[in-house]
Parts: sequence; structure tokens; C-alpha cells
Amino acid sequence: MIERLIARGCSAAIRILTGARAFWRGCIPSSERRVYYGNHASHGDFVLIWSSLPAALRREVRPVAAAEYWQRDALRRYLIHAVFNGVLIEREAAQRSRDPIECLCEAVDGGGSLILFPEGTRNTEEGVLPFKSGIYHLARNRPELEFVPVWIDNLKRVMPKGKWLPLPLLCTTTFGEPLRLGAGEDKQAFLERTRAALLALSPEQMEAAR
Repeated sequence: MIERLIARGCSAAIRILTGARAFWRGCIPSSERRVYYGNHASHGDFVLIWSSLPAALRREVRPVAAAEYWQRDALRRYLIHAVFNGVLIEREAAQRSRDPIECLCEAVDGGGSLILFPEGTRNTEEGVLPFKSGIYHLARNRPELEFVPVWIDNLKRVMPKGKWLPLPLLCTTTFGEPLRLGAGEDKQAFLERTRAALLALSPEQMEAAR
């Protein structure tokens, strides 16, 4: 019960701090199993996407996060496990005790949706880094999954890398059209298509498309 109250408090706090607004451009909220994937610039990214979802869906949506960061101290471990029910991935292959894709498949097989960031690391520059292959391997193992691009705008200015005090700026999350792995679609084609779908939601590309 206390964890649910903390989760609600975190959601309310980030909406207040960022003035977050969610725009559902290509789909509507759904209880279908989905993978929400976004651009990555801050440790607050998954909380913003999670907070942008209707309250009824949040309990079933699990963030995928770096074990190295979230296992550093007791508070982070408590938040990621007890409050957000995260799926922790060890980024260094030599340190892995389990296959990351196996962990993700287990999470969705349990009925949950995921939030992940295919760039694999926080990007301090403009644009989107090339996607890592994990999103493709998840799609290949679970081809029925919907992959929903989510563009996060302004959060890296609100919570710059290495800073803990947020700046008062407005943020938006824009949810695009769900994608699935196509029949016979190879890794490179899927990575390019999912990345292009995410970039298409950026304010610059949406303005150019008008």
C-alpha cells in the first residue's frame, strides 16, 4: 500500500515539476501488452512516460533500467523494485547473470508492458543515437507485441545530466502509432523503422510535416 502511495506521489511530483502534457497522436491508451520506447536524455525519462499513462495502466507497465545505476544504494533499489517494479538489465556482458532478452520476455509473459530506451545510454546531444539491437531481439521473440514510440521533449533541459535539482520548464510526451515486426523484416530494417517513427514525433519533424 505504501509503495502505491509513493508511486502516486512521484507521478504527481514530476507532473508538477515539468508541467508534463501527454499527446496521443497515433494511438489511444490500451491495456494491450505494449513496449513504449523513447528518446533518452535523463534518469527521469521513464518516470515521465510512466506518469503520462492513465493511472489504471501504470501498475502493469514496467520500466527497463540499468542495474548498475539502480542498485547503487538502498533508496534506489527500493524505488526501482518496490515502487516501479522495474526490470533491471546488466549492461556489461561480462557481469550478466541472465540474458537480458529472457528477462524482458519473462516480464511481458507475466502480462506487463514495458518502457525502454533503445539508444542504450543517455544522449546529451540533439537527435537520437542509433538503436541497440535489443528492441529487435525482443520483437523477434515476441512478434505479437506492439511497439509504441514516445518522444520526450524538454526533459533533458529540466533535469540535465549530473544534476538533481530540476529547472522549471514545460515537458511533453508524444505517443505515436504502434509498430510490429514485419514478416521477414531483418534487424537493420526494424531498427531503422522504429528509430524513424520516433524521430517523426520530434517537434521539428512534426512542424516540417505540416
